[in-house]
Amino acid sequence: MDTFYIDSLENINAVATDFLSKYKSERVLAFYGPMGVGKTTFIKALCDELKVEDTVNSPSFAIVNEYHTLEDEVVYHFDFYRLKEEEEAYDMGYEDYLYSGCYSMIEWPEKIASLLPPGRLELRLEELADGRRKISVQKV
Repeated sequence: MDTFYIDSLENINAVATDFLSKYKSERVLAFYGPMGVGKTTFIKALCDELKVEDTVNSPSFAIVNEYHTLEDEVVYHFDFYRLKEEEEAYDMGYEDYLYSGCYSMIEWPEKIASLLPPGRLELRLEELADGRRKISVQKV
C-alpha cells in the first residue's frame, strides 16, 4: 500500500503529479472517503495533470462526466452517490465506461461494489487532525 499526503491546496497538483508518475497505466480509480474529504478536488488535480481541456466538476446529477485531454484521451468521472441500487449502473451502461481502457475516476464506488472490475486502484482519503489529507492507495 502506498500513501500520499496533501498538505494544502498549494501542493495538491504536486501530489497528483507524483501519483500519476507511479500509477500512470492504471485506468480505473475508485475514491473512498466521507463527504467533503476532497475526492472531487483531488480528481480535479489529476485531470489538470492529465491536461484535461474541459471544466472538471462533480457529476452529482449526471452520474458521469466525460472529459478530453490535449493528447485526445478520454477521462470518465463518476459520482454514484445518488444511486439507490446497483441496477441503475447497468441502465447507464457502466461496463462500456469501466472496460473502455480510458481513465475512469469513481466517487462513491461502494454504491456499485459488486460491479467494480478487478485490478482497480482503491484510493482511501481521510482528513487528519491537522487538516492534511491522507490518501492510501491499494490495487485490488
